[in-house]
Amino acid sequence: MYQTLRTCLLSNARCWDADSTRSCQDLFERLDTNKDGKVDVAELRAGLKEMGIFRQGAAQKIVSSGDQNKDGSLDLNEFSKYMKEHEKKLLLTFKSLDRNNDGRIDASEIQQSLAELGMDISRENALKILQSMDNDGTMTVDWNEWREHFLLCPAYNLEEVIRHWKHSSVLDIGDSLAIPDEFTEEEKNSGRWWKHLAAGAVAGAVSRTGTAPLDRMKVFMQVHSSKTNPISLGGGFKQMITEGGLTSLWRGNGINVLKIAPETAIKFMAYEQFKKLLSSEGNTIETHKRFMAGSLAGATAQTAIYPMEVLKTRLTLRKTGQYSGMFDCAKKILRKEGVRAFYKGYIPNLVGIIPYAGIDLAVYETLKNTWLSYHPDSPNPGVLVLVACGTMSSTCGQLASYPLALVRTRMQAQASLDASDQSSMTSLMKKVVAKDGFFGLYRGILPNFMKVIPAVSISYVVYEYMKTGLGISK
Repeated sequence: MYQTLRTCLLSNARCWDADSTRSCQDLFERLDTNKDGKVDVAELRAGLKEMGIFRQGAAQKIVSSGDQNKDGSLDLNEFSKYMKEHEKKLLLTFKSLDRNNDGRIDASEIQQSLAELGMDISRENALKILQSMDNDGTMTVDWNEWREHFLLCPAYNLEEVIRHWKHSSVLDIGDSLAIPDEFTEEEKNSGRWWKHLAAGAVAGAVSRTGTAPLDRMKVFMQVHSSKTNPISLGGGFKQMITEGGLTSLWRGNGINVLKIAPETAIKFMAYEQFKKLLSSEGNTIETHKRFMAGSLAGATAQTAIYPMEVLKTRLTLRKTGQYSGMFDCAKKILRKEGVRAFYKGYIPNLVGIIPYAGIDLAVYETLKNTWLSYHPDSPNPGVLVLVACGTMSSTCGQLASYPLALVRTRMQAQASLDASDQSSMTSLMKKVVAKDGFFGLYRGILPNFMKVIPAVSISYVVYEYMKTGLGISK
């Protein structure tokens, strides 16, 4: 049914030849469901879904690209012009992939093209990509099949096509040390990259604010909970509200939100520089080098903003009236404990980046590839699949690095503990295990896991709204 409908809608929708006006008009009339002479984002999105070729953000991007009078929709003239220009770009991309100029793209040509961009894929995966576009069963793709597959997809150059075949965005859940998002040269040159970063920063701020009570509970349990002083979820919230009122659940959230912008910017800039250093050609980078660049970028960003991490922990754990604000907290720490206090817990924090980022990336790729192996007809997983993969991979990364996160938090909070509890990373870890057992290293992990799904959901929804507001889309 899907293939029949798709063929019916797209088989004659060519805007390349001078005599193709009628076929383009036919497609326009099919998409213009309310017959007002315009196709808006909602109509185009519905049409793409009906054809089975819906991709997140595609409708918005098509309308934004072709909307010359900025009325939020496309009339027939704008639609025809967009289709004609888009098809020209698609043809150039097709020719760049068709290495032997035989008019067809085969698996080896896909492998070769992706390898030149730093993506080594197996022949099996190349065949899966071909299969998603191959209508005649030859396991090669000619120009008509290529044009039909991407005609209503805003991807047109090779980099955009590859972004259609892979996923690289990272959702913020408050603890993410994962590899930064990657941007195409077009996005960098046009300045759209900063809009993506701004959208991500706002999404992260809203997400962290929404889950701040759970984050404070995690820190509270990491520092104060033990076998002799067990703190339950309900008991912990009751204790915090009794001590400081309902608003006390958001203590430390201000600086937690404030550090998003510098951390994101430093991580992005450092990532770009490390990619250039690790890549022989500057623009291509293999997966393991990408992981190295991401880990080094994360370490660089953490080094730069780490004093804010210490302040966040102290403000999160503060009692009513202890500090009047962030600057008062910093001033008192500096006066009583010196500059070194701002880097307490730095070593376990730095060490934790490697297992977190490594496991996060490995599990994400494994889950995504497993999904692809069971769905060979669709090389582009949907949003829900990618969010699920990201949530599970982040959870696995946190499981591996959580003991280090607990030790880091306790070291950051050492001034509020007894002098006998102020220890080095290894001795503190040994004390926790001796006192509370192995699972003592996972104190506070329940509220940490509880915030993952709402944090990812809030982050994703706000990110999508921000992209629409800033005029960008994936």
